Amino acid sequence: MIIDCHGHYTTAPEELNAYRRLQVSACECGGSGCLFPAPVISDDQIRESVEGKQLRIQRERGTDLTLFSPRAIGMGHHVGDAKTSEAWSTVCNDLIHRVCQLYPENFAGVCQLPQSPGVAPANCIPELERCVNELGFVGCNLNPDPTGGMWTDPPLFDRWWYPLFEKMVELDVPAMIHVSGSCNPHFHATGAHYINGDTTAFMQFLTSGLFKDFPTLKFIIPHGGGAAPYHWGRYRGLALDMGLPPLKELLLNNVYFDTCVYHQPGIDLLLDVIPPENILFASETVGAVRSIDPETGFFFDDTRRYIDASRVDEEAKAKIFEGNARKVYSRLKV
Repeated sequence: MIIDCHGHYTTAPEELNAYRRLQVSACECGGSGCLFPAPVISDDQIRESVEGKQLRIQRERGTDLTLFSPRAIGMGHHVGDAKTSEAWSTVCNDLIHRVCQLYPENFAGVCQLPQSPGVAPANCIPELERCVNELGFVGCNLNPDPTGGMWTDPPLFDRWWYPLFEKMVELDVPAMIHVSGSCNPHFHATGAHYINGDTTAFMQFLTSGLFKDFPTLKFIIPHGGGAAPYHWGRYRGLALDMGLPPLKELLLNNVYFDTCVYHQPGIDLLLDVIPPENILFASETVGAVRSIDPETGFFFDDTRRYIDASRVDEEAKAKIFEGNARKVYSRLKV
């Protein structure tokens, strides 16, 4: 089986976008973004939104199951207040649940958390519990910077985050590190802010004792781990200079990387540097890059092609395509 651990509902019906525009307009006018009724979307609209896109691509590329979450750049945790974020997250997660109900063999749910700048992450626990216990979701997306590029909240190793981490351990669900849109003009959202978030989270894990406090806590760092695999020697050296254990001992029981890297040399580097036990197959389809690579004639995000063409053996490929996802997302029942 081939499990794609990183998919977003980027093709949701227009009614969802209209609902969000109402929220944003209300917030910009000084009102509340939590007062609007949920958008009315039919099952047929949902089917139309995925049949010719995510499902078609699954079939064409030979993948089987996608771990499906709301559109990451649309999480917009910096918009409005905590109530706005709660209402938006509920609407988005409920829609993901409906997709998974309609296509249980193709999608499993991963939830958006109702984060908000300056609001303790413990505020997210009720929605996480609802999504896992009531809707059957298998994980969550965690934004290390809900300010949208301003980074004013405490780092991930701060005890500010601990109640949420305790609940993740209790529920046995991992979190994919994933920032949302950027409101800082220095950082292009998908080209810079996403990679900044990945790399920053990795370094926060490296320089903290987080996994001593939470030895079973699990994180997936997407987009190939940001800069981490490319600068693995730098991070090994920094750990050595700080008197820390080797990275394999320090991080690799808790931190995993996905394969959302859109060229063969990048995937080959990831596979050369990171043990196969710590890599999960992913494509982010339909996501950040949607065009065809003129050098190969194939879509940039057809990441299965890169794994198939790599030098790793069949045992490693089995771990990357399926085994590691089952291990990390232990609630996944397929």
